[in-house]
Amino acid sequence: MKIWNEQIRESISNITYRYLPALRWRNFRLFFGGQLLSMSGTFMTQQLTIPWLVYDLTKSPWLLGVAGFLQFLPTLLLIPFSGILCDRWSRRDLLMVVQIVGINVSLALTILTFTNWISFPILLVLSILNGLLKGLDMPVRHTIVTETVDDRADWSNAIALNSVMLSSSLVLGPAIGGILIATLGVKYCFLYDTLSYIPAIVTLLAMRLPLRPIQTLTGISDTLQKLRESFEYVCKFQPIRAILLVLALHGLVGMSHISLMPVVATTILKGDATTMAQLSTSAPIGSLFACLYLSLRQGIAGLERLIVTAQVLIGMSLISFSLSRQVEMSIIILILIGCFAILQITSSNIIIQTLVTEDQRGRVMSFYALAMVGTMPFGNLLAGTLADNFGATNALIVCGSISILGALWFSTQLPVVSRWILSK
Repeated sequence: MKIWNEQIRESISNITYRYLPALRWRNFRLFFGGQLLSMSGTFMTQQLTIPWLVYDLTKSPWLLGVAGFLQFLPTLLLIPFSGILCDRWSRRDLLMVVQIVGINVSLALTILTFTNWISFPILLVLSILNGLLKGLDMPVRHTIVTETVDDRADWSNAIALNSVMLSSSLVLGPAIGGILIATLGVKYCFLYDTLSYIPAIVTLLAMRLPLRPIQTLTGISDTLQKLRESFEYVCKFQPIRAILLVLALHGLVGMSHISLMPVVATTILKGDATTMAQLSTSAPIGSLFACLYLSLRQGIAGLERLIVTAQVLIGMSLISFSLSRQVEMSIIILILIGCFAILQITSSNIIIQTLVTEDQRGRVMSFYALAMVGTMPFGNLLAGTLADNFGATNALIVCGSISILGALWFSTQLPVVSRWILSK
């Protein structure tokens, strides 16, 4: 019986490692498991709890947009410098700093909500602190993935599985958050977020990453020089430049449904916190399907065409979502949006990390993170302003139309991008 069980476990392991080779590496398994729980709490707070609490306190779509703008503005300012730190300091230590500061911010939110001292200005300040942490976190999170696997051939699978982890967290976090809000209240969402940091800290401490050469910065002039070098590298490398521009457009208009979710849930669909949780969880479910597809896909050829297709379908889905007046139909559309969005974002990540040189990886990935979320503050402000003046429906139609136009532009860049991919 014991031998039979061992044979079954060995057979399952062989099949798993054949299709998901990144899981062969202990460091990656630790990173994947610890961050899955931690990010579920983070996404619960960012995607559901804070927006819901802001709208509950203010009843204003415009202030909801302003809150989203101010939350992500620090991210925009800090991301480029975070990329420099990624190339100059231990990425695991940087991620550890994020976890330790993050658990303290989450603990403050927990205490304030349990004592009923929370207010819109206080919530705004703590949201800005979360934005600062996200600015430091994003480049580190993307670059450390390649350090956790020892074989370059497994990088694309590790990057795809990292997206699976993020998408799973996006499903788990808002789903649990919706249940907690409907049954126990918002304060227990912040408590869950606080506790979710513990597994991440423990697993980071358990990781044994190989040492890599670390160059120290001599001062502010050296820092600015490195930043200028990376900017010139991105600008001159046409395939990376084109991908980053279309990602920036996605952050500006392709995620407008997220900032307007409380308005759609309560005003358009006539729902409540449970409706908000259902909508918030829907897109990540689609994201999970897309990540599973990409994790099983071999090679990077054809990913550039997938970016164009996904961008067009995101725009069409946003327009469809704006016209939906049924919760069930809105959920289906959001699942599609989540699927198309991750196909675009993760395909872009895989292509960039394959093309970029190692000495530029951290800084280029900071521009990747900047393009992906750095434009979100302006997207939140744009969506909130359009919704306040013309209604949420018209705001989403405008954003979806701009998204489609961006896809048409990127299609003109495909020949150059394809040539570079085939050369690798």
